[in-house]
Amino acid sequence: MERKTPGVLYLCATPIGNLEDITLRALRVLKEADCIAAEDTRHTRKLLSHYEIHTPLVSYHSHSSESKEEHLIHRLLQGENIALVSDAGMPGISDPGADLVRQALQHGIEVIPVPGPSAAIAALVASGLPTHKFVFEGFLSNQRKTRRKQLQALRWEQRTMVFYESPHRLADTLRDMLAEWGDRPCTVARELTKLHEEFKRGTLSELVEYYNENRPKGEITLIVGGLPQEEAAARQQEKWADLSLTEHVAALVAQGVEKKEAIKQVARLRGISKREVYAAVHEA
Repeated sequence: MERKTPGVLYLCATPIGNLEDITLRALRVLKEADCIAAEDTRHTRKLLSHYEIHTPLVSYHSHSSESKEEHLIHRLLQGENIALVSDAGMPGISDPGADLVRQALQHGIEVIPVPGPSAAIAALVASGLPTHKFVFEGFLSNQRKTRRKQLQALRWEQRTMVFYESPHRLADTLRDMLAEWGDRPCTVARELTKLHEEFKRGTLSELVEYYNENRPKGEITLIVGGLPQEEAAARQQEKWADLSLTEHVAALVAQGVEKKEAIKQVARLRGISKREVYAAVHEA
């Protein structure tokens, strides 16, 4: 029996608000696919109706059973092409699409991205904060204790940070960020590309005050400045202030730095000669 050639799993970016924000390629793929796997079929049907696309829809979301994932993989192995879409933006970002991608790749199925809108990138480039280096953190925990731990782990992050947040948790999250990080530049991007698109730029303290009195609505992307390099250097010095030279070297070695390189780094950080550090380590 002749073995069938597997189909292709297309990851199709869809508009994050304005229905005009979709590529010609994405429209073609959605039309030509054997089926569209959607996070919310009702939401996706509105997009398809707008562009008169009649491709069959199946649901695939965070509560889908393993059998649904297996069913989609089976269809792909039978030679069908499937377009995966989320409610908005690129599938696989803060949704279960990544699980289906892993399964497809494990079965030798080709995965092709069809890029397009992204709330994270749109908010970042319009935030006014540095864009040359950034980190995407997605949604923080809705449990305050866990959220504070997540923020504590990011205290030393020097890159611009991008988060997704729900409107009813925004004020609490901003307060927690201010408490854990101190005041930082911040931009709240709300309802991107939609009728009531809004950017609020300021500091964490200013935005805490604003959102304490103004309850937001809609989809929110949060952009926060990283720890300034000068402050990071100052804190780094504070971190090692209570360590002896030998303890400082040992701490770097424990992090995987070779002993010779650790001695160089300690000398540079403390503004002393390598000979002095080497002598202290040798004596110890």
